[in-house]
Amino acid sequence: MGVEARIRALVEEKLADRPDLFIVELKVVNNSKVIILLDGDKGIGIQDCAAVSRHVGFHLEEENLFDSAYNLEVGSPGLDAPLVSDRQLQKNVGRLLEIKLKDGKKTEGELLGADEEQVVIMEVLKEKNRKPRKAERGIKRDEIAEIKVGVSFK
Repeated sequence: MGVEARIRALVEEKLADRPDLFIVELKVVNNSKVIILLDGDKGIGIQDCAAVSRHVGFHLEEENLFDSAYNLEVGSPGLDAPLVSDRQLQKNVGRLLEIKLKDGKKTEGELLGADEEQVVIMEVLKEKNRKPRKAERGIKRDEIAEIKVGVSFK
């Protein structure tokens, strides 16, 4: 088992009694830095990140998985981090999303739902000299470059 696979197994072991929490990203950089990003269906607290950090750190030392010093970072994705997993999309249903398409166009709308094929939003269409109107729009997943939670000041 590789180092990254072992670390993933350790995180999943620690999260086993917390089905509301999940891994967003896990990577080992230059065999000296471990980055673990976690999220939860209702958010994640610093105490959850600390518990995972202690568990993983203990086992990394115990099993001597690294030959030299390493840095372990456990946290949650920032507010401006792209949504990368289906579970993140599901927890953000009802929120404003900003979607950047692979063709360079951008759109935004309220997330209505998502599946493996598409993301469905209620898009606000603004036309010159007309009142804005809303329309449901499905966007194929393979057309999407990036999805972020939008910030609304209403």
